[in-house]
Order: sequence, then structure tokens, then C-alpha cells
Amino acid sequence: MVSVAHPLANADAQLPAQLMAELEQLCARFDGTEQRTIRAAADIAKALYQARLHPITNLPLLQHAMATAVMVANLKLDHEAIAATLLFATPDYLVNWEETLADFGPDILRLIDGITKVRQLPLLAGDHLADPKIASRQIEIMRKMMLAMVEDVRVVLIKLSWRAQTMHGLKYADADTQRFVARETMDLFAPLANRLGVWQVKWELEDLSFRYLEPDRYKKIASLLDEKRLQREAYITEVLSLLRKELADAGIEGDVAGRPKHIYSIWRKMQKKRLEFNELYDIRAVRILVHSIKDCYSVLGIVHHLWRPIPGQFDDYISHPKGNFYRSLHTAVIGPQERGMEVQIRTFEMHQHAEMGVAAHWRYKEGGHQDNGYEEKIAWLRQLLAWRDEISQENAEQDTQPEIAEQFKNELFQDTVYVLTPQGRVVDLPGGASPIDFAYHLHTDLGHRCRGAKVNGHIVPLSYALQNGDRVEILAAKDGGPSLDWLRHGMLKSSKAIAKVRQWLKQQHQDVLIEQGKQLFEKTRLKAHPGPMELEKIAEKLNFRKLDDLYAALGRGELGPKLLSEAMQEIPQTPTSIEVTAEALVRESRVSSHQQGILIEGVDNLMTMLAKCCKPVKGDAVVGFVTRGRGISIHRQGCKTLERLAAKDAERLISANWGEFKDGRFPVDILVEAQDRPGLLRDVSEAFSRDKCHITAAQTLSRNTEASLRFTVEIMDHAQLRQILAHLANVPGVTKAVRRSI
Repeated sequence: MVSVAHPLANADAQLPAQLMAELEQLCARFDGTEQRTIRAAADIAKALYQARLHPITNLPLLQHAMATAVMVANLKLDHEAIAATLLFATPDYLVNWEETLADFGPDILRLIDGITKVRQLPLLAGDHLADPKIASRQIEIMRKMMLAMVEDVRVVLIKLSWRAQTMHGLKYADADTQRFVARETMDLFAPLANRLGVWQVKWELEDLSFRYLEPDRYKKIASLLDEKRLQREAYITEVLSLLRKELADAGIEGDVAGRPKHIYSIWRKMQKKRLEFNELYDIRAVRILVHSIKDCYSVLGIVHHLWRPIPGQFDDYISHPKGNFYRSLHTAVIGPQERGMEVQIRTFEMHQHAEMGVAAHWRYKEGGHQDNGYEEKIAWLRQLLAWRDEISQENAEQDTQPEIAEQFKNELFQDTVYVLTPQGRVVDLPGGASPIDFAYHLHTDLGHRCRGAKVNGHIVPLSYALQNGDRVEILAAKDGGPSLDWLRHGMLKSSKAIAKVRQWLKQQHQDVLIEQGKQLFEKTRLKAHPGPMELEKIAEKLNFRKLDDLYAALGRGELGPKLLSEAMQEIPQTPTSIEVTAEALVRESRVSSHQQGILIEGVDNLMTMLAKCCKPVKGDAVVGFVTRGRGISIHRQGCKTLERLAAKDAERLISANWGEFKDGRFPVDILVEAQDRPGLLRDVSEAFSRDKCHITAAQTLSRNTEASLRFTVEIMDHAQLRQILAHLANVPGVTKAVRRSI
């Protein structure tokens, strides 16, 4: 158990000097260099904080910093943590604080930076917490975010210590501030202290919060306690001394510890068990840890021999464990001075299970939901804290601090990322999540319409991996749907987003999906299996009933090109003795028509399709290519894909010209390069809107001061394309606006 400083919450001018003397005494365990680092930090704090007040308590900031440093030193943290605590507020008053404090080294600067990030979190101030249905989950996410935001656990411990000192001086704040800070402390910081095993900090935070949240109940319980806290602690010390002697006389090895119940804990138990104050027997509590179950019952006999048991207050959770497998012996006795006292007896193994296993103390105290992965991380942190105390006691004379500091590094929370909405609500997403995942988490329709994103005020590509603490704003089109590329390029990490995109794609027109799948199928076939082959066998091998089902799966992204290529390579080529001519295929294609207004060698009403690779627009010079069974694909002259096809099957090329289209909309890819600035994507989108262009896909990339924006839009003809490019070039900051090359 750690000890905690009890600073005096007043504006005594002598306090900083007294606290500095206490700090130097606590830091005597450090070597000369480390002590000089702490003194240097104290000197800067004196110069910078001397005339400043704490923003909440209005007490001298220097006094606050010194008292917090004493508390951190009592927690057995290293000299870097103590120095960072003293320099806690320097970023508030020094613009170039990193340069000013550079001599303290990168580790201390990182600690200060981590504390600053935690201080900048919105915590419980958001309006969204007014809804009780989401408040509980938000508070839980914020607790996790506090740990995930930092790379070093010491940051959280320093923040807890700083908050404890704020609570000590809270009586000087106004009533509204007292209640707000107390609620934030009770809901967020006290549970964190509990989960990290810093029990003394936990009960200080709870008691002081309870004092302002329920002042009448606090005063009532305080008045019912017939002794002061120090007297109660002296009582427990006397009991522990007697128990240690009795255990030694009986030849039983064990550990004896105890502390009196604090006021908030007493009130919680009275509420939970519907008891009056005089019905509580565990206001004073002792815990005895031994090595075997046999010793547990032997110690129980010693306790009952020393003091009279209280009838009806014995529970044997060793023979009859609780539902969560919690095991211990609980008894209540009339102890010295005829005062009631609770005694818990268990083995070290039972205690470890109770503290870190499925019966973890914090879960039944807080009523939290089970989260095995998160609990394992908290258990690791608790073990680390206990190990830190042992090291600091056994190796005080050795230079072990660098190794200890490395052990504090927290890389345990990389499987989840915590980001903020523009309103300050915290959202938890899988590690590596993109802005698209964020959009789908907020609302399915917002995810469908997502076309761009701002992170911390800057435009980022949709493939950007969100970082802890990012504030995310989604830029959405008025209508539209998700892009298949989101699935193909692995831009989605959350199962919800992936499912929603797949569901949307399934609901789209089957013919469109089949056509997209055919294009991808043909592209894959040309690479993996350029010769003739029986296509139905590929569908059969991949467990599709017919070829169109395979095409549709490709179009939806459910089947990837890699798996398709592997299946193709296992299908033998089909020899053919019949020469298939372009003329014959043209005759076959006359059977059906999409009536797209393409003239093939002067003939219309043939089955044609516009190639997806080069996206020809009415007015482009075009060439036809006769496909196998899918009509004639129309390409722009100079299309790289067409050149590869022609190199193998030149006889399939056929002349084509534009006719009249019933549907005069053509997709076209446009590239915009510009100097990155706030509002750029909005201004570019407005330029498209003025020309009545429908944006069907968008991708943005920002590097340093340069931004690259790629769009797919639907237009009527070449003339409208020229007009659009001219308008885009006039957008402020745009350096280049062109149709993407083929």
C-alpha cells in the first residue's frame, strides 16, 4: 500500500518552502544528478508559477505543484515523474516550452506532453452526457481513453495526484464548480485510481468528491464517527501489531494489513445493504494473507480466540465461493476498546484472484461490464505498480530507474482507438480505423455519403488511420453510396462498416454489379489465364451456381481477384479449332442491345458497353473491342488496357463512332492538385455543384501543404468537361485540374 501526502489547503506563504523541504527528504533515495534535475525543475516552477493562481481553487499555483510533487514522490515514482509534475503547467505559460525545457531530456518532455494531452480532453463537459442512456457508456470509454491516450502510465498517476490536490483546495471554489469537479472526479478519476490499485488516492478522491456531491450525508456520517481518522488509523496499527505477534507465536507466515473504512465507502455499504450506521461492523477492517487454506482456518481460530465473534457475521467463501469464484473468510469481532471490526482471511493466491481475476475488486464495486481483454491490461498495470514498489524499496541505492521507466511504457491499448466527434463525444473504434469507420459508427447514412474527412481541422485521405484523441469531422455528399474500393483496398476495419457497405452493394441493381464483376473478371483472366477456358468451371470451382453469381460477387467485393486468379490457374485451357472472327461476334452481338447510341462500322443497335478502365465521354475518339460473349467494349483511343488487348487479339478491334444516347451521362475521372487549406474540399465540391455534376466517388490525400483530390463525376459531353476543368482551375489554391490520363 502506498502512502499519500496530506497537503494543507490554504494560502500560507511558508508552505512552498516547507513542501520543498519535504520533497528533498523524500528524494534522498535518488543519486546526485537526479536530485539536481528535481531542484532545477523546482526553480523553474518557482519563477514561472510564483504570481499565478490555480484556475479552479484560486490557491497559489506553486503551492499546488509542490504538494502534487510530494504526493508523486510518496507514490515511489522516479525522478523524471517528479520533475514533470513540477513542470506540469509550463505549456500554459511558455509558447516554446519544449525549447526552454530541452535540457531536461526527451523523457521528461514526453511526460509533460502526455499530461497536456490528458488535460485537453473534454472529459465530462459535453452536452451529450445529459442523456442518461449514453452517459454511463461515455464515462467508461473516457476512462479507457485516459489510459490509451498516453504512452506512459506515469502520466495517469501524475494526473490522479494533481486532481487529488485540486480536490483538497476545492473549498475555495464556487458551489457550481465544486459540484462539477466533484462529479467528474467521482465518475472518472476515482475509478481509474481504483483500477490501477492506488487505493489511498482512490479513497481520497471519493471522500472529497462525496463531500461536495452529498454534503448533508457526508456531514452526518462524519459526525457519527466517534473518532478522527488518525485515531482510527492508530487503532488499526495497534490491532496489526497484536496480530503479527500472535501469528509469529503460532509459527504462521503471513502478511497483515488494514485501514479504516472511509466515509464514502461507509455510505455505499449503508445504501447497498440498507443498514444503519450502528449496524456496520467493518468500519475498521483488517486483511490477513497466508500461504495455505489450512493456515486460513488456523488464523480464524486465533482471531476468535483474541476477540469475541459477532453472531451472524461469519461467511465462509472458501468452502462456498461466490458466483464469481471469490474466496475468503469474513468475520466480524468485538475488538479492542469494545469496537466492532471486520477481519478478512485468505491465501495469497485467493487475494491475487480477487484483485486481478474474474472477481476483480473494481468490477463489483463499480458494477462494470465484463471485458476480459481490458481487465488483463489493468491486471498487468497493477502488477507493475506492485513490482515498482518492491524495486524502489530493495534497490534504492542502485541505478535502476531507467529500466523502471521503460517498464512503465504503455503499449497495451493499441487494439482500440479513441476519437472525438466535433461535439466532444468519445467514440471507440478498432485500431487502424479510418474516417469511414467513424462515419458508419455515427450513422449508416452518414457512412454511405462519406466523401472526405477533416481530422483536427485538416483534410485527410479516407484511408487515414485515426489516432487516439483525434477530433474527426465527416464531409458528406447530399446523396450517394459507398465505394467498392473501400472494401478492395482494406480501408474499413470495423465489422459494422464492412457489413453496411456489403449490404448496400447487395441492394444495388444486379445488372450493374454483374457488369462491374465482368470487367474485373476479364482483367484478372488476362493476367492469370489469357487463353480460352470454360468459364462455367471457374464458377463451379468457386461454389457459384452460375457465372452471373460469380460476376455479382466480384462486383460486390465478396470475391477478391487473388482468389479468382488462383482458381483460374487450376482450370486447364480449352483448345479451340474454330477461328472466332470479329465479324462473327459482331453478328452475334446484334441479338441484344443496350441502345447506348454507339455506331459500330456504321451500324447501331448493337450490344455495347463503355469501358471502365478509360471511361470514354461523348466527343472522345473511340475504338471498339469485341469481347467473348459480352458484346463490344468501347475504349478511348490510346487506352493502355486496349493496347494490351490488341497486342494479343488485334483482329477483335473494330471501328466505332458516337451516335445518340438515351442516357446522356458519362462517368469521368478528374484530378485536382492544390495548396492545402481549410475549406478547400468544400470549395471544389461547390464548383462541381455549379456545373450540375454528380460526384459518385472522391478520394483526398494531404501531405504537408499539398493536397491531391481525385473525383469520379457524371457529365453529359466533352464540352461540359472543358467547362468543369476551367471552373476548378479558378478555385483559390488550385494549381492543377485535369482529366486523369489513361
